[in-house]
Amino acid sequence: MALSYQQLLTAVNVVISGGNVPNIVGDAGIGKSALVADLARQNNAKLFTTVVSLSEKGDLAIPVPPLTADSFVQTKQYGKLADVQFGYSHQLIEIIQFAERHPEVPIYWFLDEFNRGSQGVQSELMNLVLQRSINSLKLPEQVHIIIAENPDATMSDFADRDYHVVSGDDAIKDRTVRLVMRTDINDWLNWATTTHSIHPRIIDYLTEHPEMLSTKVSGDDLFPTPRAWERLSNNYQQLLKLSSSERQAIQLDVFAGDIGTQTAVALQTFLNQADQQVVSRDVFTSEWSDARTQFMALDQVGRVAVIKAALERNQGLEPPFVERLDQLLQLINPDGQYACGLALVTDSNKLAALYKNAQNGTAGFKALYQRLEQIGFDTL
Repeated sequence: MALSYQQLLTAVNVVISGGNVPNIVGDAGIGKSALVADLARQNNAKLFTTVVSLSEKGDLAIPVPPLTADSFVQTKQYGKLADVQFGYSHQLIEIIQFAERHPEVPIYWFLDEFNRGSQGVQSELMNLVLQRSINSLKLPEQVHIIIAENPDATMSDFADRDYHVVSGDDAIKDRTVRLVMRTDINDWLNWATTTHSIHPRIIDYLTEHPEMLSTKVSGDDLFPTPRAWERLSNNYQQLLKLSSSERQAIQLDVFAGDIGTQTAVALQTFLNQADQQVVSRDVFTSEWSDARTQFMALDQVGRVAVIKAALERNQGLEPPFVERLDQLLQLINPDGQYACGLALVTDSNKLAALYKNAQNGTAGFKALYQRLEQIGFDTL
């Protein structure tokens, strides 16, 4: 059993309201951290995050030697004893100070990658999770702890997972509420379009290929996850600031660094086709000087693809389209002209319209007809 993003938002709220500790379990990159951040925003809560996998034993509370004479206790029979105190991590101090300044504001303390911390680190955190105290320090009532873990093979329905985790103590399992998270394309698309600035082209690709949101592709050690798509979108928006030649030289490698080679190739193909569709519209609707500049920025293969896309999109031959087509054909090499001409003359409806209007002397049609004859279609 597993919950979608939106369902999990509701479930975590329920568990916190019930005075319990939610333990969100899900694959890396699925969106656990984003979910907790969204939850904090929705509830106007202050969020503090500790990445447990990066913590060391002793990070939370460190013994501090006596600092003043008052820190020593003189006994009658057993000598002088040092009353050792504890110093706490700066983040824990920040939580306490924030709670004192804003007693009405809920605080979420997010312990991310909990089961990727060492056994010593997990043990140190256990009193905070289970007893809400460590040494003499007690957590304020407004502090709510949320745990996130990667699945391990001992968990139900995760027998095939191979994360390098340290299985949690039975006390943690018994005192927390495990909520399993799954990917849901509708949830992600809603998140992408309403909350975050995911590039529209990336949204379009995943709308057409929802199975690629989170999947393992055979042969690749990198694979797409919701978090990887967010990173890729940010990188893509920076790539679009480069010149076309610079972008094309590195784009595939940048994509592959996030989602693996096979998925990156599929995305690149999709984006190239989308680019061609945009250019094929622009070069037929823009002023000639702008259209010519945009068209000339393409290589010969790109120019042919743009014209073919325009011919496929335009079922009827209107005079402005025909005149612009004749202009653009003159900017393509002979082989490209022949390929474009072939795409036109093999469409019987377009060929009939071209022939009829050319015979009637309609402006532009006769010129295009003659152009096709020069290209080599002598049997028109």
